[in-house]
Amino acid sequence: MAKEIIEIGEQSKPRFEFRSFGQNFDREHFRMARLSVPIPEKVWERHSEEIYIVSRTNDINNTKIRNGKMDIKTFVRTVDGLEQWNPLMKGEFPMKASVLLAEVFPAFQVEIPDLPKEEYSYDEFMEIIRRHPDLQAVNVKKQRFGYMVNDAICEYAVVLINGARVVSINAESTEVDDIKKTVTEIGAEGTENINYLQAIKRVIGMIGKPLAN
Repeated sequence: MAKEIIEIGEQSKPRFEFRSFGQNFDREHFRMARLSVPIPEKVWERHSEEIYIVSRTNDINNTKIRNGKMDIKTFVRTVDGLEQWNPLMKGEFPMKASVLLAEVFPAFQVEIPDLPKEEYSYDEFMEIIRRHPDLQAVNVKKQRFGYMVNDAICEYAVVLINGARVVSINAESTEVDDIKKTVTEIGAEGTENINYLQAIKRVIGMIGKPLAN
């Protein structure tokens, strides 16, 4: 069966991901840029401001809010050290209490709060998060530079996590072999593969582990 050629910024079937975080990936970024084929100008450089909702008890559901819209992805499996994630839910504010009770708070794997209203605005939801002892809203700003190597979507990013600066590299594809080849060619073989959820929890001290460098 012919493999699916994915386009940067476009939807595809669930992808596998390699991603790492640290203080310096200049060498890997240099090689990534040199090995990349031409890509659309719209993804040369992108900026975003997002809020991740992290919980002490959840490591499998990744929840973020951007431009007032909520996106939850759930971990599916690991193949050859690469993680696969699927969309779990997407929603907008105001959000019905029934959705919060049935989909959002169960994804956090925490005690579900009382929600007496029929729906909640963004500000009301964030106040619930702020009051919850096991949840934390984390401000994340991203400056992302896109590339394409071996048909894998690649990225170098400068990320501010509650103001703390880290950098990230990643490669993702529907094809595991394309990612593995790319990771080797950019010189990242042996570098720890972790997702945004894990990196954020390490930076804010919710997990007591360092980043890759």
